[in-house]
Amino acid sequence: MNLLLPEALASRAIPNHLMAKQKRTRGLANPVRLVSRDDADSHLIQVVIETPKGSRNKYAFDTEQKIFELKKVLPAGMEFPYDFGFVPSTLAEDGDPVDVLVLMDEPAFPGCLLKCRPVGVIEGEQGKKKKAERNDRIVAIEQDNHSYARVKHIQDLGKKFLLELEEFFVNYHQLSGKKYRILNVRGPAEANRRIKAGIRDAKSG
Repeated sequence: MNLLLPEALASRAIPNHLMAKQKRTRGLANPVRLVSRDDADSHLIQVVIETPKGSRNKYAFDTEQKIFELKKVLPAGMEFPYDFGFVPSTLAEDGDPVDVLVLMDEPAFPGCLLKCRPVGVIEGEQGKKKKAERNDRIVAIEQDNHSYARVKHIQDLGKKFLLELEEFFVNYHQLSGKKYRILNVRGPAEANRRIKAGIRDAKSG
């Protein structure tokens, strides 16, 4: 009688081309390499959340180890006011993917993929003026939310809302000993222009 070991049985049961496909698809997708725009609606961008709303923990995706890593813990009384993430397959002026602040009803979680519509951009720079580095933040609305469904332009959020956002980013950078200056607040047309530039720069880089 010809007895086969379990490994041999497995290899006979699954054709070689299917086994190769299983190896290629094993594990999670690299979020940095996902598409930037929604395939069904080009007006929507895809955003990978790194740090959820209400968290004192700052998470970031480690591209070498391909895992979300704890980067910083904010002091007591300070937390992320909204979900924070990035547009995959983009490259911003600071060398990282394009940053996005997402407004939605409930917090997401690290690694969650959201489909959002950009409503504006907070333009800013960090570091000393002679060696200042641009660090802009896109502001976007998650497509299925209720609380911000009527917001079409970043100015619809109101002056107080924007001031609180600006103060958060200034204070956040101060924790690392960096100065952050708000340069301007612009609408969805400029936000989309920045995203397109980020997609182009990522391809050419």
